[in-house]
Amino acid sequence: MNIVVLLKQTPDTESVIRIAGDGKSIVTDGLKWIINPYDEFALEAALRLKDKLKGKVSVVSYGPPRVVEALRTALAMGADDAVLIDDPVLKTADYLRVTKALTAAIKELNPDLIFTGSRAIDYDQGQRGAIVAENLDWPHLALAVAVDCDGSVVTIERPIEGGKVILESPLPALVTFGGAHAIWNPRYASLPGIMKAKKKPIAMKKVTDLGFDPANFEPETARIRITSLEKPAERKQGRIINGDLDVVGKAAELVRSLHEEAKVI
Repeated sequence: MNIVVLLKQTPDTESVIRIAGDGKSIVTDGLKWIINPYDEFALEAALRLKDKLKGKVSVVSYGPPRVVEALRTALAMGADDAVLIDDPVLKTADYLRVTKALTAAIKELNPDLIFTGSRAIDYDQGQRGAIVAENLDWPHLALAVAVDCDGSVVTIERPIEGGKVILESPLPALVTFGGAHAIWNPRYASLPGIMKAKKKPIAMKKVTDLGFDPANFEPETARIRITSLEKPAERKQGRIINGDLDVVGKAAELVRSLHEEAKVI
């Protein structure tokens, strides 16, 4: 069983995000970077399946050299090898072209299964898994919170309102993971795992290594562009109902405020 996990490195959820001067990107100086949590769920699911089926787990990502840290973390957790597409042209390319490069790197690994998060916590586009599945013409099983495989068929559980739905597909297939930390509870990298990770291979790729012309990744060729970034509007300060009123008076004042001021009832 050969499983590929697509990882993205994202800012830590506790980072203070500042919009850069161009109004279209964020300030990266001083940020702490982590594996996108939903991709970490996918990695944990892949490692559990590897333990069951005695297969191999490879991780694939893209970005600048700092992404090596995320890949080393994945290797320390138990992945076997990694691929990083480290090419400056991807910095300004749209996600349609980024996923083409990722798809080409994945094809070289000849996987039976591809696991990835259903979304990334930075731009939250939720497109990566669906586009890669389309590029490969593979089935896409989305928003898994449980997964199993017998070597020829993959089965997932996906939550729906009021219950769950069970989906299955013959291999090869791509699975995206939603869920929560409590379901997957990603393992910590052990000290022996960290030491072994230093010796595991990370293949560095350029788009030319994957058969692409860099000119096709220039900003002018993008079909999707970020035109601006804006912070959410600040919330108005909360209001406290007059503490001098009794319970009945406070309730009446609350109802009046919700009806006449907030206009929600």
